Amino acid sequence: MTTQQPVEPFRIKSIEQISLPSESEREELIRKAKFNLFKLDAAHVFIDLLTDSGTTAMSARQWAAMMEGDESYAGARSFKRFEKTVEDIFRMPYILPAHQGRVAENILFSTILKPGDFVPNNTHFDTTRANTLHKGGVPLDFPIDQNGAEAVFKGNMDVARLEAFVKEKGADKIPVVIMTVTNNSVGGAPVSMANIRETAKVCREHEIPFFFDCARFAENSYFIKRNEAGYEDRTIKSIAQEMFDLGDGALMSAKKDGLANIGGFIATRDLALARKMRELLILVEGYATYGGLTGRDLEALAIGFEEVLDERYLEYRVSQVAYFGAQLEEAGLPIVKPTGGHAVFIDAGEFLPH
Repeated sequence: MTTQQPVEPFRIKSIEQISLPSESEREELIRKAKFNLFKLDAAHVFIDLLTDSGTTAMSARQWAAMMEGDESYAGARSFKRFEKTVEDIFRMPYILPAHQGRVAENILFSTILKPGDFVPNNTHFDTTRANTLHKGGVPLDFPIDQNGAEAVFKGNMDVARLEAFVKEKGADKIPVVIMTVTNNSVGGAPVSMANIRETAKVCREHEIPFFFDCARFAENSYFIKRNEAGYEDRTIKSIAQEMFDLGDGALMSAKKDGLANIGGFIATRDLALARKMRELLILVEGYATYGGLTGRDLEALAIGFEEVLDERYLEYRVSQVAYFGAQLEEAGLPIVKPTGGHAVFIDAGEFLPH
């Protein structure tokens, strides 16, 4: 783990004023919020570590592209650009935009899930779990054994457990297997390409669709390049493409590795499934070529998907998290190690044993 402070590989061209309340004011505010950080006004927060979802500052290229946003209700050129970029990176021919990831989850599970169906995952993100439960499904996590593990790919799926479960319950009770990259609920840990390939093989053998929850696909691709043998000389984009070539579909909250403030999508290889989901999308989000987003949002996302593939940026981002983790450790806080790509997770059980 590095303790050297990373230097950002970009120039900051815009600033926003913030203010630091006094210690007594902060204590009063947090007590008034009943210690619930979601109830604090953002104006009272000096350093915001609540989430990275939708909080990014967009690039000069993104702001410039937004000026060309086509706000036509159907068939907008902004959608065409978005569609082309998503198809190029995520390797799926049928793409439905949505205003964020949880809507993509809702639409997918509303279409494929029956009450009592099982949805295996390396580890469900909270909205994925909630959407599964809301449709009467049973979300199940199959992470690898975490006891004392400091291996880089702690986000991996326990493939042996997954296969045993499929054989026990039957593929007809499992409409989809999901791989979350990176594994947000296990310290933001990445998943190896080898593990993705093994999981895809199990799904193919049992004819179960294999989907990615890929909010942080670029981070995961960076970890593969940095830590998995045979990928050190590959580009981030080619690694991402290889990863998605192994899947049947993808869900994304693009508010993370789309480097934008709003947006998401569902992508699939299955035309019949895409048609069913499109019908529901039109009812709850908007027409199939805007899906609850403006043309300028789609333009910003198309640029963001390209810019997030910059290896220098990803190296900075991962190094920044590692640096912050090292500072917390030096201050005496127990953290989940190794740190991931987007957050430092404090081991609350160890930190607050009472």
